[in-house]
Amino acid sequence: MEVLDLARWQFGITTVYHFLMVPLTIGLSLLVAGMQTAWVRTDNPRYLRMTRFWGNLLLINFAMGVVTGIVQEFQFGMAWSEYSRFVGDVFGAPLAMEGLVAFFVESTFLGLWMFGWDRLPRRVHLACVWAFSLASVASAYFILSANSWMQHPVGVELVDGRPRLTSIWALLGNSTVLAAFPHTILGAFAVAATFLVGIGAWRLWKSRDGQDVWRASVRLGAWAGVVAFAGLGITGDLQGKLMFEQQPMKMASTEALCHTEQPASLSVFAIGDVSSPDCENVKSITVPALLSFLAKGDFHSEVTGVQDLVKQYQEKYGTNYPVDPRLGELSGKPIDYVPNLPVTYWGFRLMIGLGALGTSGGLAILWLTRRGRVPRSVWFPRTALAAIAMPFLANSFGWLFTEMGRQPFVVAPNPSGVDGVWMFTARAVSGLSVGEVLTSLIALTLVYGVLAVLEVTLIRRYVRKGLPEDEPAEEKPADDLTFAY
Repeated sequence: MEVLDLARWQFGITTVYHFLMVPLTIGLSLLVAGMQTAWVRTDNPRYLRMTRFWGNLLLINFAMGVVTGIVQEFQFGMAWSEYSRFVGDVFGAPLAMEGLVAFFVESTFLGLWMFGWDRLPRRVHLACVWAFSLASVASAYFILSANSWMQHPVGVELVDGRPRLTSIWALLGNSTVLAAFPHTILGAFAVAATFLVGIGAWRLWKSRDGQDVWRASVRLGAWAGVVAFAGLGITGDLQGKLMFEQQPMKMASTEALCHTEQPASLSVFAIGDVSSPDCENVKSITVPALLSFLAKGDFHSEVTGVQDLVKQYQEKYGTNYPVDPRLGELSGKPIDYVPNLPVTYWGFRLMIGLGALGTSGGLAILWLTRRGRVPRSVWFPRTALAAIAMPFLANSFGWLFTEMGRQPFVVAPNPSGVDGVWMFTARAVSGLSVGEVLTSLIALTLVYGVLAVLEVTLIRRYVRKGLPEDEPAEEKPADDLTFAY
């Protein structure tokens, strides 16, 4: 096992784990802010109970997100110091904005909201939760700006072999981040919406207490989920067209498109080994010309295949890695420009498939709870609880596809940008020993495992407890409810 492999595993594990908390925090904070706004405007105690219950779950998740997020900052200096040296002049601005502006505002107003229930005027307290929610959205934007620069470097010049930022506005207005940001926020809404539906459905089935609270939560989550999943389809299409222009190899690997086609068909499902770049043993179920439409908006455009792109990359970026002992076993070896095709191909389809299931599930929930109905079948809460995992998995598959699809580059070259502003992943790793990286990998994985158990335990305990005792739910007579079996 090489240092590079271990470092990539470590960054992948810590990043995917941290990103389980991030979308739930963003989406749930906005939904909780909406619940509290409804309470302030209507003075309906149902919305207050909803705000209190879901707000406490938000606090638990936010605390875990902070703990795991701190480790992410350390990753750049621990195992990726060469990468930090290369991008340091660029990343300093967006990461400082995220830390000093967005996260500072986020944590400050969360504290005011958490402790200000009985101390602040109602509208001031409401402003605090909105400030926290919008700051979490701004934090996501700054982080995505940095990540999008890795996908599509802009606003820089090359000085002494390193990119130097020349325009912060070009970085913040990068076309890649403008497409990725709404897609990410809608993904966060999908996570939070399914979270509301799953837990609300279980409480709705479990007890007659607080039926109005749980049913309203389920309905809110279902509506938010349907809108979010529909929006994800639109923003995903915009990202696909940008990907065709900016990272053609990622587009080809998404479809395991080995040979150039005009028009290009979209592979719905493949049977065989998609890891081979010659596609000799792969049988695909395809939709004619659909990939051309996704790439260029028409049904006759050419989409370049993996094999032809490899030749183009070799001409522009070289056929072999430099002879450098810091590259380990890759020193002087041929460069493999083809990403991990099974990850990109199946990750893309799992992301879309889980999103489609989420949309169907949201519509089914709206139908089952129409006109005051409360489903009482045991499959209702079980299915809803299991469905909580779907948007989490879809987000994770999407990020794995996005990050692994640009390999072997950690900073992907911009086809229309400054020559030389790109970096191989093999050059980005720190000069550490296998033992050092393996030790930190094992330690962080164990710690994150403990934190995962702790968060699930806290959330489970709080959910089983139900509504806060100091705010008893108003019980409705059984005759007022229409049950659907």
